[in-house]
Amino acid sequence: MLLPKRTKHRKEFRRRNQGGGTAQSGHRVAFGEFGIKALSFGEISSRQIESARQTMSRSLARKGKIWIRIFPHTPITRKAAEVPMGSGKGSVDFYVARVKPGTVLFEIRGVPESIAREAFRLASHKLSVKTKLVFNTEI
Repeated sequence: MLLPKRTKHRKEFRRRNQGGGTAQSGHRVAFGEFGIKALSFGEISSRQIESARQTMSRSLARKGKIWIRIFPHTPITRKAAEVPMGSGKGSVDFYVARVKPGTVLFEIRGVPESIAREAFRLASHKLSVKTKLVFNTEI
């Protein structure tokens, strides 16, 4: 699973709102021929990213190349079950990548469109945001 090697602060505040607007960077297919783009705000955990990656690589049968364009930097804390209120914030449980609409999540190159479409369809079931297939217009 993906997680940061070092962090400046061990714990972060939760955001009260998702922040308006669409992605200003990482919104174009840069490395591959096909990409999968988020259509909604959300937090994608490192487990979801790894599960989607495994699904795509199995679907591609180790042909082509996959790029992961997001990284889970944000720590999410949880308190243990049945712990009373108080006594501080819980410990870090997992890491998430916060995505905005328009963010390209994964890219694929070196396979036909039909295979890439099926790989992204299977991977989108593993993710917690709505997605769509996009193409690289520069190739």
